[in-house]
Amino acid sequence: MLNIALFGAPGAGKGTQSKMLVEKYNLTYISTGDILRQEIAAGTEIGNEAKDIINMGGLVSDELIVQIIEKRIENSTTTGGFLFDGFPRTVVQAYILEGLLHRMNKKLLCLLSLEVPRETLIKRMLDRASIEGRADDKEEVIANRFREYDEKTIPVAEFYKEKGIYCAIDGIGTVEEVFSRLTSTVEETLESVYRNIILYGAPGAGKGTQAKLMAAKYDLVYISTGALIREEIEKGTEIGILAKPYMDRGDNVPDLVAIRIIERKIQENANAKGFLFKGFPSSYVQAYIMDGILEKMHTSVTCMVEMISSPLQCVKRLNQRGKTDKRRVYDMDPDIIIHRLETYEASAAKVRAYYQKKNKYYSIQADAPEEVVFESLYATIDSALKK
Repeated sequence: MLNIALFGAPGAGKGTQSKMLVEKYNLTYISTGDILRQEIAAGTEIGNEAKDIINMGGLVSDELIVQIIEKRIENSTTTGGFLFDGFPRTVVQAYILEGLLHRMNKKLLCLLSLEVPRETLIKRMLDRASIEGRADDKEEVIANRFREYDEKTIPVAEFYKEKGIYCAIDGIGTVEEVFSRLTSTVEETLESVYRNIILYGAPGAGKGTQAKLMAAKYDLVYISTGALIREEIEKGTEIGILAKPYMDRGDNVPDLVAIRIIERKIQENANAKGFLFKGFPSSYVQAYIMDGILEKMHTSVTCMVEMISSPLQCVKRLNQRGKTDKRRVYDMDPDIIIHRLETYEASAAKVRAYYQKKNKYYSIQADAPEEVVFESLYATIDSALKK
């Protein structure tokens, strides 16, 4: 989920850019000013309370601001995330936003600050006054708004600079040019924040062992569709009952089942730095599905690494596991082992080509001892992440 704040002095163009960002990323737009006006117009309890304060020349309290933001978040129907415009305006509100997002198990990806010279801002606002007749664009009001901004809002920038998520954006240029800079920054930030790695390979290639080690190494959430499905089977859930016949035969479960358990695992780890996927995608179609799942988070696959192991070595490993307490049902039947290897070989070329075309495909030889494979895999992934 993409949560961003748009920041800038009066006249910086936040309103125009907010609408475009909301449309592009399917975000819920949260502007405290807009929401207050809507609440007042609707005559709600919050609106009436705010109206009385505003009519007396007062500032709406942070407590009331929190209530209207909570209400908008709870009533949100979009899935992309939230764009905060005009909030936070103070350091206190910055802490409030941190608390609000933490309560929802979410976090702010970045604060995008539109940087425009003061003289340009004043000219924009005066021009807007002559065209739109806005009461808050008179010279004396403009001076007061900038004084308020300098005293209370600029410290907010320092708050987010310390967190390392403050992004200064050149606000001079056409609407399209500024929007392009904003979206480029969002995309770059997403790439640096989320790392989504796929470990691919035949049954018995050693993916499970290495995937857990790599997930720990890079502080990623480990998602094994096989392990998740086995949990569902043990619990006797609806998904488990549906998946069991497929697992017993050594077949892939229906794609919709995989989608449901993967998306649930992702939602349970909203603050993750990324994910390490093992066992999915296992087909050309699932590669497209994976892109669709990650697109909902406004992120993508960082790299896919195939662990290449000889069929003989895979059979040996599966036979050995079949004699331990870690055995799977399909480890103890030679026919099922062969069937699973054949299924992998039938789809591997297309899956491989899918990621090669995206320049995200890497491979390592996986027949060596575990520690040697680990070093090779770590070096390969590290190189891919630096690219």
